[in-house]
Amino acid sequence: MTPWRLATLVVTFTLACASALAQPPMSPGRAEVSIEWSHDGYAPGDRGAVAVVLDIEPRWHIYAGKGTPHEPESYIPTTIDITWPPGWAAGAMQWPEVHEVLFGPPGAQELLKVYEGRTIVIVPFTVDGSAAPGSAAVSFTAGYQACDDQVCEMPRDVILDETVKIVQDGTSVTANSDASLAAMFEKALAAGVSTAPQITPPEASADATPAETASARRKFFGIPMPEQGGGAMSLIFLALLSALGGFILNLTPCVLPVIPIKILTIMQHANHPGRTMALGMWMALGVVAFWIALGLPVALFTGVTDPSRLFGIWWVTLGIGVLIAMMGVGIMGLFTIQLPQAAYAVNPRADTWWGSFVFGVMTGVLGLPCFGFVAGALLAGVATMPPSWIMTIFTSLGVGMAAPYLVLSAKPSLVERIPRTGPASELVKQVMGLLLLAAAAYFIGSGLLALIAEFPYVARQLHWWTVALFGALAGLWLIIRTFQITPATETRLFFLVIGLLVGGVGPLFALSRTNKARGEWEIRQAAIAESGGASYIHGLWNDWTPAAFEQARVDGHIVVLDFTATWCVNCQIIKSVVLDREPVRSALNADDIVKFTVDNTSTTAPGWEFMAELGQSGIPLLAIYTPGKDEPWLSNAYTSQQVVAALNAARDNRLAGP
Repeated sequence: MTPWRLATLVVTFTLACASALAQPPMSPGRAEVSIEWSHDGYAPGDRGAVAVVLDIEPRWHIYAGKGTPHEPESYIPTTIDITWPPGWAAGAMQWPEVHEVLFGPPGAQELLKVYEGRTIVIVPFTVDGSAAPGSAAVSFTAGYQACDDQVCEMPRDVILDETVKIVQDGTSVTANSDASLAAMFEKALAAGVSTAPQITPPEASADATPAETASARRKFFGIPMPEQGGGAMSLIFLALLSALGGFILNLTPCVLPVIPIKILTIMQHANHPGRTMALGMWMALGVVAFWIALGLPVALFTGVTDPSRLFGIWWVTLGIGVLIAMMGVGIMGLFTIQLPQAAYAVNPRADTWWGSFVFGVMTGVLGLPCFGFVAGALLAGVATMPPSWIMTIFTSLGVGMAAPYLVLSAKPSLVERIPRTGPASELVKQVMGLLLLAAAAYFIGSGLLALIAEFPYVARQLHWWTVALFGALAGLWLIIRTFQITPATETRLFFLVIGLLVGGVGPLFALSRTNKARGEWEIRQAAIAESGGASYIHGLWNDWTPAAFEQARVDGHIVVLDFTATWCVNCQIIKSVVLDREPVRSALNADDIVKFTVDNTSTTAPGWEFMAELGQSGIPLLAIYTPGKDEPWLSNAYTSQQVVAALNAARDNRLAGP
C-alpha cells in the first residue's frame, strides 16, 4: 500500500467517524427577515421603495463594518442582494445607524459597529416604463451572521422571492399603512434613483477604532498585510513573501542536487553565453508555468463561488487540518512519496526553447515529492482569497523557484558555489514540516471550535475521540503491516480480526459516549426552555455554580454533588457503574433531588476551593446534602447500596426535621 493510499484511508476514516455523530437539526436564525413595499402595486415608470426588515433577537447583533466574505478571519458583514426584473432601476440602499458593542472574551474584546433590534434597509427603485400589467418577480438575499457578546452563529443567507403587482396607468394603488415605514419610504423616494445601487453596508467612518482597522486587514497564514483592504502594497508584499518561499523550496533534497545538472545540460546545448541565457530563461518560464497551473484551479473555484463559507463546516476545516498534519510529518521523513515511473521517463531535449520550457515544467513536477506537501497545504490556505491574490501567490512562488536558473544561466561559474545536499537540506525539510504542523494546528483548532459551537455536548468528549483516533490508527497499521510482512492467509485473517477489534473499540466507545451526551444535552435544552431559564432542573446533572447550589438548598431539596474531572478515569468509571445505573439512577431522578456536576478539570476551578471547605482534597468525591443541615454525607469510593442508603437517610432526616 502506497503512503498516499494510507493517508487517504486515515483521512477518510477520521471524517467517517466524525460524521457518525448524529446531528440535530439546525436552529432557527437569530434574525427574522421580511419584505415591505411602499405600495401594493406600481404602474409602468412609477417610482417606489421596498424595505428589507431584519428583526434581530434581543442580546444579539449582526456585524455592519468592513470586510468581505473572502476574509474568513474578519467579521462577516451584513449584505443584501436584490435581483430586479429587466429594465428596473434601483437606487442606493439606505442603511440605519449602527451601534457600537464590545465583542469577545474578557481581556480580548473589540469595539464593533453592529445592527441591533429592528433593522430596516430601504431601497428606492423605478419600474420599467414598458412593463406590462400583471406581476413581476423580485428576489432578495439577506446575508448575515448573528453574534452575542462572545460567540457567533454560523453565517446565513435568507432568500425571499416576492411578486410585485404591475397595474395600468391611472389605476389606484394603496400605500403601506405602517406609519414608521411610510416616513422612510417618503425619504427614500425623495432621494431619487441612481444607476449604481449599493449592496453592502456603508464603509466604517474615518474615526474607526484600531481594532476595526486591524480586523479589516487581509492576512496570509496569519501575517497581516501592510495595507487595509488589500491594495497594491499588500500585493507587492505578498509577492515578495511568496517569491522568498519559492526560492527556499530550491533547498530541498529533491531540487537542490539537480540545479547544477540542469544548468550544465543547457550550457552543453547552447554553445555560447547568449544562447545559454535564452534557454535558461525559457526553463525559468517553465518553472513559473508549473506553479501557475497549480494555482489556476483554485483561482477559478474562488471566482465562481464563495469558499469562505466552506470553512464554516467543521468537518471540512478539521479534515483539511488533519491532511496538512499528515503532510507535515511526511515531509519530516515519516514516509516518502514516489511519482509514477512515467513521470521520471520524460526527458525533453534542452537544445530548443520548447524543450527548455518543458525542462522547467518537469523540474517542478519531479520536485513534488519534496515540496508537494507545501503545495497541498497552500491550496487549502489560499482557498478563501480572491483570485488575484491566489495567482499572485502561485506566480511569485514560481518566480522565486525559477530565480536560481536565471542567475546561473547568466553566470554559469556560480554553479560551483551551490551547496550540496546534506544535513542542511534535511534541516530545511524538517523546518518546513514543523511550519506545516503549525498550519495544521490552526485548521484543526478552527474545526474543533466550529464543532463545539455547533454541538456543545461534544466538548467534553474530545479526549475520547483522540483516544479513538490513535486506537484506530494502531489497528489499521497492524493490518497493513501484517499484509506486508506475511503472505500466510491464516495469519492475515487472524491479525485482520485483531486489528479490527483494536481499531474499532475506541471509536465505538467514543460514539456511545457522544450519543449519550447528546441525549442529555437535548433533554437539558428542552427542560431549560420549558422552565423559562430556571437555575437548576430536576432529573438532570446540572453544571454546578454557587448560586444554583444555594438556590436548590433554599428551595428545600436534597442536593447531590459529583466532584469530577475530564482527566479523572476513576471518576468516569465510578459514575458509569454506580450513578448511571439502577437503582441509583432512578433514585437520583426523584422530584425532591437536585444533582450537580462539579467540574474540577482545571486546577483553578472553583470546585477545588469548595472541596477544601469540606475538608477534602481528592476526587472522585460524592456529597449528599440533607435540607436544613450543613454537614453533607461524603464518600470517595461508594457502592450503589451506600448511595441509595444515603439518599434515604437524607429524605428521612428532612421529614424528621431539626
